[in-house]
Amino acid sequence: MARLYAVSDLHVAHPENRAVVEGMFPEDEGDWLLLAGDVGELAADVEWTLRLLADRFSTVVWVPGNHELWTHPADPVRLRGEHRYRYLVELCRRLGVITPEDPYPIWTGPGGPVTVVPLFLLYDYSFLPPGVRDVGAALALAEAAGVVCSDEFLLHPDPYPTRADWCRARVVSTEARLAGCDPALPTLLVNHFPLVREPTEVLHHPEFALWCGTTASRDWPVRYRASAVIYGHLHIPRTIHTDGVRHQEVSLGYPREWRRWGKPDPLLREVFPAGEQR
Repeated sequence: MARLYAVSDLHVAHPENRAVVEGMFPEDEGDWLLLAGDVGELAADVEWTLRLLADRFSTVVWVPGNHELWTHPADPVRLRGEHRYRYLVELCRRLGVITPEDPYPIWTGPGGPVTVVPLFLLYDYSFLPPGVRDVGAALALAEAAGVVCSDEFLLHPDPYPTRADWCRARVVSTEARLAGCDPALPTLLVNHFPLVREPTEVLHHPEFALWCGTTASRDWPVRYRASAVIYGHLHIPRTIHTDGVRHQEVSLGYPREWRRWGKPDPLLREVFPAGEQR
């Protein structure tokens, strides 16, 4: 029987993680796989991963993480910002991988039907520390704590003035698409960043929440009838419930993390209907 699985934060530049990906296979020829971002930093690594998994799974759905959007010094693909994102979208289309720019697919397997909604929202620094109302002050606090995301140097917002402006544009365009979804069907929302702030409350460095999402999506899980929200980015695989909606983090993470804590078991999480994991 076909199943709907998800994983994120594969970071295949690390040889140990690439070996993990090489060992990822479906259980059934009809299995789907949701990739919730941060496959890798280099365009060639992203292509290698997507090609491998698209050949194995019946359907692959990809959303970008912040790492795919980096213009890394080691990457021959020098595109920045929106142009890099569109380059990756076209790469996915050549490989038959579904992106946030494509028609939303309908899962009709166990628990279905459900509209699978791949999202690309970014962040706008609105996950502010308690008691702080100014983004500039929040960024200064993060810098003083030695917590500054590499996006500040590698993720360019071109042609938008800032990453926050790019995020706001994505929110507006995505809301318009979500409004057109079949209201008779629930949705499965897939984004690299959490859609609500609650998952960031367990971060070891709470200042990092600035780079983890936007308050603009706070009511989306309820407003758009989400059966679940799938996300990554935090490298804290767990499931919480907020406003009655399941929010499931499905990351693998860096080798230094999973060598210490162990890989998620199973690595590919069955996300709709909810599967068991340890």
